[in-house]
Amino acid sequence: MKRSLLFLMCAALLAMMAAPAMAQDVSKADRAALVKYLNETRDKLEKATKGLSAAQLSFKSAPDRWSIAECMEHIAAGEDFLYDIITGKVMTSPALTGPFDAAKAHEIDAQVKKFVTNRGNKMQAPEPVVPNNRYGSPEGSWQHFLDSRQRTMDYAKKTDGLRAHAMDGPAAKDMDAYQWMLYLSGHSARHTAQILEVKADAKFPK
Repeated sequence: MKRSLLFLMCAALLAMMAAPAMAQDVSKADRAALVKYLNETRDKLEKATKGLSAAQLSFKSAPDRWSIAECMEHIAAGEDFLYDIITGKVMTSPALTGPFDAAKAHEIDAQVKKFVTNRGNKMQAPEPVVPNNRYGSPEGSWQHFLDSRQRTMDYAKKTDGLRAHAMDGPAAKDMDAYQWMLYLSGHSARHTAQILEVKADAKFPK
């Protein structure tokens, strides 16, 4: 009886020791890098849109191009859209099995950020995030984005298991939740770059 109990205790201890390798949580360094990226992309969007006039916000370089106001609305709607995918689909998928490969994960991290911010990679906006004046004004879009980004930041700071769940994504197969969060942040950076393109147009109102 004593030997059986000792065996069970040893087996449980070994299982506890092995668990971190099978279900790696996000490291402190990775979490800090994610929060920093979320802060940076928010601040760059603010800098690109601050102080613009109504004429500047509504200017279109071509009839089929988005205005800055439409880009802002799309960014705000996209924040919610991607957050819902992360929390409702990625994080509810079965936990990954097998040892965590940090080097490979960081390689995919960089791949995701490069893919989403590359304006040369053309993507069609899904219908739920196509601009339709859902927030009433550019100011409404900005405030909605700020509120949603704060929610995203809180989630990034507190949530465990961001490396333990994955789902195929637009930038790579088996993107873990951490990488989906990078994609979310990079999405706002992508369209901030689009805003800067609009501002660089020769006909942009002064």
